[in-house]
Amino acid sequence: MSKVDLKRELKHLYQASAKEVVHVEVPTFQFLMIDGEGDPNTSQQYAEAVAALFSVAYTTKFMMKKGAQGIDYAVMPLEGLWWSDDMSVFTSNDRSRWKWTMMIMQPHFVEEAMIHAAVAEVRRKKALPAVDALRLESFTEGSCAQILHIGPFTEEGPTIQRVHDFIGARSALAGKHHEVYLSDIRRADPAKWKTIIRQPMVR
Repeated sequence: MSKVDLKRELKHLYQASAKEVVHVEVPTFQFLMIDGEGDPNTSQQYAEAVAALFSVAYTTKFMMKKGAQGIDYAVMPLEGLWWSDDMSVFTSNDRSRWKWTMMIMQPHFVEEAMIHAAVAEVRRKKALPAVDALRLESFTEGSCAQILHIGPFTEEGPTIQRVHDFIGARSALAGKHHEVYLSDIRRADPAKWKTIIRQPMVR
């Protein structure tokens, strides 16, 4: 059985430093995705979306491991794209109007047919209302700036500003605010939560 550790292979994208903002080139990857809107702390839609994502991601992993492919790989961390039709809602912290795409990267050898099979298996075993809203989609960010934020999500403001200042001195913002969640927030101390803050920039 072959083993794949994408997080290690893509160390420059998934093991960021908190010391300084850096420029990275992010190639095209495929993600299991689901869209929604609302406050992630209180939205039932958000909770259902994340539950469906992880259920299908882990089911796909075990199907690949036990199937003819015989490939074992680590499930990648949860990621989120965040935006709003009125970007002032971020500074006013009006989370009810936030829009999001939550996603988990899938290895290149995971094909759409395997995702469909995993969705069917999850649907058969669990009552997860969001599972049918999942999709497998390619996503390209290209030129980005990123840094690691350590601490609660509510204290990301200064870290995000550092990223924006870095980009402003070189180029201009592009695309959607992107976060990569490296900690299990159900278990870890909020003061130690690790989140990669990534922002696409004009080349």
